[in-house]
Amino acid sequence: MSQSPQRLPERQLSGAPVDPLPPALWPARVPLDGQYTRLEPIDPRRHVDELYHAGHEVDGSDDVWTYLPYGPFPSKAAFASWVRDCAASADPIWFAIADREQGRFLGVVSLMDIQPKVGGIEIGHIWFGPELQRTRAATEALYLMMTYAMDELKYRRLQWKCNALNQPSRNAALRLGFAFEGVLYQHQIPKGSNRDTAYYSILDYEWPLIHEQFRRWLDPENFDESGAQRVSLGDLNRALRQPE
Repeated sequence: MSQSPQRLPERQLSGAPVDPLPPALWPARVPLDGQYTRLEPIDPRRHVDELYHAGHEVDGSDDVWTYLPYGPFPSKAAFASWVRDCAASADPIWFAIADREQGRFLGVVSLMDIQPKVGGIEIGHIWFGPELQRTRAATEALYLMMTYAMDELKYRRLQWKCNALNQPSRNAALRLGFAFEGVLYQHQIPKGSNRDTAYYSILDYEWPLIHEQFRRWLDPENFDESGAQRVSLGDLNRALRQPE
């Protein structure tokens, strides 16, 4: 499976006309299904036990919360209260992530900073339990969110931001096809510490080529009998942004 020779176009400057205007659609609380994963709107009646286990009772789960402004939670009751708040939120809109092979909910993702009138939206509040990390299901969960925002809701800007110290998240953004935009310094104070925030984005006219790279990577033929990838998603997407 060879890399695509195609390249993304240069980004437009301010002043370019916007026609047609974004349809201004708000995300719905609907399940999203893929080959390897299923996303469900977060529900405190269904998801608390498995998500609490994934984020608190598995080796390495403490690391899940390092760069998040909340967690780990002192008890399942405290976590259940947090999930209840998530379920009641209009922005962010939260989803629980199930790995189809394992048959359990192992992580969380949200759509947030929802600005339908200008066509801007963000994928954020991402945490994957250790059992979900570095799996096809984890990548596909983000792909499903990206596809929903860009293809179904027709947003023109998909955003990713993270603590500038969070190198795994910064690497993930580039692997997924996002372009680095810059750092907002002294942006927040989570857990009493300064946070500089790194910003990344995918734009609507960039998405079709990035979408195609996801489809190539997720194709079962891209994995050998042991499950190892033949072609890296990061290599596919980084090639799109390399100069001629």
